[in-house]
Amino acid sequence: MAEPAFPLFGRRFVGRGAFLTLERRYHLGPEARWTARDVVRHPGSVALVPWDGEAVHLMRQYRSAVGEAVLELPAGKRDVPGEDPAATAERECAEELGLRPGRLTLLHRAYLSPGFTDEMIWIFLAEDLEAVPAAPQGLEEQAATPVALPLEAALAAVAGGEICDAKTILGLDSLARRLGR
Repeated sequence: MAEPAFPLFGRRFVGRGAFLTLERRYHLGPEARWTARDVVRHPGSVALVPWDGEAVHLMRQYRSAVGEAVLELPAGKRDVPGEDPAATAERECAEELGLRPGRLTLLHRAYLSPGFTDEMIWIFLAEDLEAVPAAPQGLEEQAATPVALPLEAALAAVAGGEICDAKTILGLDSLARRLGR
């Protein structure tokens, strides 16, 4: 059975934030029914699974949207126009953790929440880590705490609900599958 088409008939700019825009999109759906959807436009993001062969390097960082610190992979938005996602990932890992990956492998490209945003994330495995000076950007990154966990402990934190960030769960699961665990 063919999926119903939802032709776009118009859009209206609603607002702009520091790096996001909000637009209202008007579609004609099945049975000639009109619908309007609000869409958050996002430049895209990257996340890394920094793996040193023994531990995964995570960050515990305050996230205003959920009002608490979240244990998660180092990540950041693609805020340099035209920059390759791998270059963004390498920069973010060095800035946030003080670790420069010698090797990056793309694990996944995924929409994080396609019900309301076009944000695409590139998740990389980061290996052959070299210590470099960290250069955290913004107050939350400056106050963040690096956390190194053996993979089994990180997976237990997912199972126990301590890690509830989708990109982190996807990245850790990908590493575990890659290692046959």
